[in-house]
Amino acid sequence: MAPEMGHSTSVEGGQGSFSSKLFSKNLCANWKLFEEAQASFELGTLVNCFGAGLWAAKQFLQLGSESEQRRQGRYAERRGESSCRVPRSGCNPLQWPGLLSLSWRLVPCGSPPRCCLVQTLKLPALPSARLVREFVAQNNAAQIKHVIQILSQEFALSQHPHSRKGGLIGLAACSIALGKDSGLYLKELIEPVLTCFNDADSRLRYYACEALYNIVKVARGSVLPHFNVLFDGLSKLSADPDPNVKSGSELLDRLLKDIVTESNKFDLVGFIPLLRERIYSNNQYARQFIISWILVLESVPDINLLDYLPEILDGLFQILGDNSKEIRKMCEVALGEFLKEIKKNPSSVKFAEMANILVIHCQASDDLIQLTAMCWMREFIQLAGRVMLPYSSGILTAVLPCLSYDDRKKSIKEVANVCNQGLMKLVIPEDDETDEGKQSPSLQTEPEEESLSQQEGAPGGCLETSSEPSLSSASVLTASSSERVPVTLNLDGIVQVLDCHLHDTATGMMTRIAVLKWLYHLYMKTPRKMFRHTDSLFPILLRTLSDESDEVILKDLEVLAEIASSPAGQTEGPGLCDGSDTRSSQSELHVPIKASQLSSSGVKGMECSPATPTMNSYFYKFMINLLKRFSTERKLLETRGAFIIRQLCLLLNAENIFHSMADILLREEDLKFASTMVHTLNTILLTSSELFQLRNQLKDLKTPESRNLFCCLYRSWCHNPVTTVSLCFLTQNYKHAYDLIQKFGDLEVTVDFLTEVDKLVQLIECPIFTYLRLQLLDVKNNPYLIRALYGLLMLLPQSSAFQLLSHRLQCVPNPELLQTTDSTKSTLGFKKATAANIDYLELLQHFERVQNKHLEVRHQRAGRGEPPDRRVVL
Repeated sequence: MAPEMGHSTSVEGGQGSFSSKLFSKNLCANWKLFEEAQASFELGTLVNCFGAGLWAAKQFLQLGSESEQRRQGRYAERRGESSCRVPRSGCNPLQWPGLLSLSWRLVPCGSPPRCCLVQTLKLPALPSARLVREFVAQNNAAQIKHVIQILSQEFALSQHPHSRKGGLIGLAACSIALGKDSGLYLKELIEPVLTCFNDADSRLRYYACEALYNIVKVARGSVLPHFNVLFDGLSKLSADPDPNVKSGSELLDRLLKDIVTESNKFDLVGFIPLLRERIYSNNQYARQFIISWILVLESVPDINLLDYLPEILDGLFQILGDNSKEIRKMCEVALGEFLKEIKKNPSSVKFAEMANILVIHCQASDDLIQLTAMCWMREFIQLAGRVMLPYSSGILTAVLPCLSYDDRKKSIKEVANVCNQGLMKLVIPEDDETDEGKQSPSLQTEPEEESLSQQEGAPGGCLETSSEPSLSSASVLTASSSERVPVTLNLDGIVQVLDCHLHDTATGMMTRIAVLKWLYHLYMKTPRKMFRHTDSLFPILLRTLSDESDEVILKDLEVLAEIASSPAGQTEGPGLCDGSDTRSSQSELHVPIKASQLSSSGVKGMECSPATPTMNSYFYKFMINLLKRFSTERKLLETRGAFIIRQLCLLLNAENIFHSMADILLREEDLKFASTMVHTLNTILLTSSELFQLRNQLKDLKTPESRNLFCCLYRSWCHNPVTTVSLCFLTQNYKHAYDLIQKFGDLEVTVDFLTEVDKLVQLIECPIFTYLRLQLLDVKNNPYLIRALYGLLMLLPQSSAFQLLSHRLQCVPNPELLQTTDSTKSTLGFKKATAANIDYLELLQHFERVQNKHLEVRHQRAGRGEPPDRRVVL
């Protein structure tokens, strides 16, 4: 085996031709004789003999006779040496001072013949170097090329390994002999050496690496035009399995980096395609090699690698997921340096070209990749502003799922939340322009500055000014002209992403809340465009009301309320307003008044209340579908029905909600559901603090609007007899309440009926009916109130509710003891005037008709064998 190269002394030689036999006889006998004979050497013979290296020369010399050994011993004695010099093996290739070198070590003279080789001095270098020097002195370029061609074609590319080694040594010697002129022949010198990089023999690859080192060391900056082929070869050697070859490639790599950093002629444009190709290597050593070069290029002031970051960013993120901690750390440092550079020079950053790359890696399964990409996305949104709007759908696809991460990925969740909030702020009312192509460029700059200024306090770096990034984003989207490309909001893509997340049952709670916030924000900022998608969004928004989370339901109700009340949802068409559209189906919802009292002003007031916000066409549709959902999901009605309606009363006008639901329930075919729904609405009306104003409006029935609402509610409340009485108590229609209770004797009394009477008695004792209890003091002016309460008492069995109401009625004072001189004519007059505006007889007849329908339905169910309502067993 040939020894390694190491510490040595550089030498030079000559040229010529002679017989190999003469050389083998005289080489070790007399050194002076050898120098003389060297002049007659032939170049090809030398290369063939000694190109294989130090130990391979033994195969040619074959010093086998004892006489030759004795002559070698005598020669050593005459020189006063006790041993022969042979090359030293085991040296560190990273300590090369040059190629034309030889290391020595002392071995005993009595060693076997194979260990007593003399100084071979890498003889192929000697004649080639001398030849080249002579040709350089003669300025004979043709002969120089001829020598290099012989060394390349006949030796470096030979089939024989020893010839290839000798050829490599000769090429390096030629390069040294050429000196500064080596740059003229670099292609001829480098190509055969690079070919040997692929040799199967690791020792040959090592020699090739050493030869190329010396060629590059001599040529220095002249090798830059050939940098790509050198980099390609080095990238392969960096992953070489042989440690010696790998160490040699590292030394050559350092030399190349020094040359690149000190030169201003590096062709970055030509290098980027190769870097983009090599960056996707899966070999750890190759990845480490790539990252080291990126860090070097990034550190050179004259090289602006930031312009080509979109070409390599994807590969960098892939390397960030390497199994090696060292490589991940190096890649993390490189990405951090790029991000710092982006913050310093946002005007030269191609944000748009890198947006989709970040979107892809924001969805990576590796936590480090995802967190790093999310941090980049945060900075991009902050720095680029509205330039990122066209990529909003992709950004939301990546960001929204991260909002539901648990504490194990808390950092990713926090950064994703900042991205989500920052992106939402970029949507402005100007995005609602119907003609997107006519948006003025000025609208693109000002909102961007506003959005950036709002995010100055966001984590992950701050901006020195808010105007600089806005100017930079303009340069991102313009090629060579100064005209600004309009930034448009891809609303269709955003809505599609939001819709998919709502349909996905695996979506986390926080993600669903964020989706609903986005929908609400879009309906606020771009209502006209959003209403194009309302028909497709409406079903899923209604289904979301069945969500397990109260927070999700609240946000969902906000979106539905905005849809129902937005002016952009008005029905288009001449002479048709939303209010009339909603009321047009309410032909039965007229206030039964006498013909003599009908006036144009009164009709107008009853059709649409001036104090009530006008709802659009989606409002009535929303009420219909909400009641349908309650009908199909009774559990939703039982568990969340009251909660949903109360929240809607806060978000929308309570009068409109009760008015529309009463109208819909009036035509409900499922009478049992209608009765249950009326009971729910009545409970909300009587007990909810959110409906305080509505109760006050109904209490006195002073206005036409309040009387209109009472009549509407009354007709639907007739589905439940007890709720009808409670409505009369609320509106102080005590006589009509008494008349209704008189009709209870004709009804089928069930356990459910008595239970509702029991609850009504409990409500009478609540603060809501404080005014009613106080009116019991005025026995003379409220006789029907007392009669109605006694009527309820007579309906109740001997129960706790019976005792409660009985004790209350026992407290009613004797009317003779409370007679005063105060006149109550004004009050009575008002009561009569109020009664005169409403046809209570017609309302009573309507109550009877509705109850007869209920009785008929119950009998039909009993005939079909369905379980009847619980009846009182007498």
